Parts: sequence; structure tokens; C-alpha cells
Amino acid sequence: MKLGTFIAKKRKAAGLTQVELAEKAGVGIRFIRDLEQGKESVRMDAVNKVLYLFGVCLGPVPLIWDEES
Repeated sequence: MKLGTFIAKKRKAAGLTQVELAEKAGVGIRFIRDLEQGKESVRMDAVNKVLYLFGVCLGPVPLIWDEES
């Protein structure tokens, strides 16, 4: 699942509008809109402010490489 889709689903499940989520996270409404629409270049610290409200955060994830590649 893409990050923007994840955040939109969590926001809707929490009964929040984009404006309410932006206010709770301390970010701008434009940032929430861009994030949910899949903008590729966003600030990780701001993304984590939003994700924190849902009990998750961004972090390094190991890649699983096919040993034959």
C-alpha cells in the first residue's frame, strides 16, 4: 500500500478531515493533500508527525534481494 493511501485510510477511519489531521499533526493542509495524492518529495520529519498520530513512523526497511540477481 502506498503511503498516501495508508494515511488517507487511517484519517477517514479516525473520522478526520484533511484540515483536522493537518491541525492535529502541526502541518499545513497543503502538505496533507500532497501526501495523500502521492507527491514523491516530502519531508520525512513532517510525514512522521502525521504518522505518529496513527502509532507508526517511517524508518529504514531492509530490502530482500534475490540472490540470483
